[in-house]
Amino acid sequence: MTPITEVEGRRIPLSNLEKVLYPATGFTKGELLHYYATTADALLAHLRDRPVSFLRFPDGPDGQRFFAKNVPPGAPAWVTTAEVPRSDGPSRQILVQDLATLMWAANLVTEFHTPQWRADAPGQADRLVLDLDPGDPADVVQCCEVALWLRDRLSADGLLSFAKTSGSKGLHLLVPLIPAPSEQVSAYAKALAREAEADLPHLVVHLMKRSLRPGKVFVDHSQNSAAKTTAAPYTLRARPEPTVSTPVTWDEVEACRAHGDARDLVFLADDIAPRLQRHGDLLGPLIDRDRAGRLPS
Repeated sequence: MTPITEVEGRRIPLSNLEKVLYPATGFTKGELLHYYATTADALLAHLRDRPVSFLRFPDGPDGQRFFAKNVPPGAPAWVTTAEVPRSDGPSRQILVQDLATLMWAANLVTEFHTPQWRADAPGQADRLVLDLDPGDPADVVQCCEVALWLRDRLSADGLLSFAKTSGSKGLHLLVPLIPAPSEQVSAYAKALAREAEADLPHLVVHLMKRSLRPGKVFVDHSQNSAAKTTAAPYTLRARPEPTVSTPVTWDEVEACRAHGDARDLVFLADDIAPRLQRHGDLLGPLIDRDRAGRLPS
């Protein structure tokens, strides 16, 4: 019999709580739900008002994975949705606005991905993202070096930047913006990536072509497109272990570069609650409109 829990007055069926999702560590679906419940305050702040796309992996990271943007069949009537423009016509997506919706969505076994704009202003980006993706044998250590270069370059344009792990192999840099058209943000991000490649040709590539990427860091600027999404802060990832896309301090980025050990920036689900107690939400400034910068002309 499927257990039912009540969250904020909503009855939510929870299934297969003992199912092992991450065989490398024995991490279960029940533990996944517990993780999302205990990090809800921080995660919800970054999901709020953004149409959510789900990467579902109901049988764990080694099983079938599929990306879902439309409202899933059987979604409760109380779940908030928003109309989202697309090239083939408008559709509806989920807004994860509260703990009840978060737990319902987490029961589907998901990564949470969001665009760089809010549902009330489609295509008006209020943040910029640069996804630093290392090509073997490069790893997150090389990403740290690139991230520090980009931090200083963004600062020269009057923009604050914040870092988080991707939860996979790389880093994400995030910049709070006074809303600007996604096309303009994309163009600026691409120019930054090209400039980084020109200044660090031994280390950076701005083109996606895989033959160019071994041993270098691909600065992926494409996720600033209005149609693209990025893994949300604090989401679990479909990796061999329950890794989390984790906000990090610039001191941690600098230390990882200095130590040369990629393990310095690997964080699992059990690491996040202590980090939130120690640091609070390191990405809180992203949702503080007073910290937003104006995109250079």
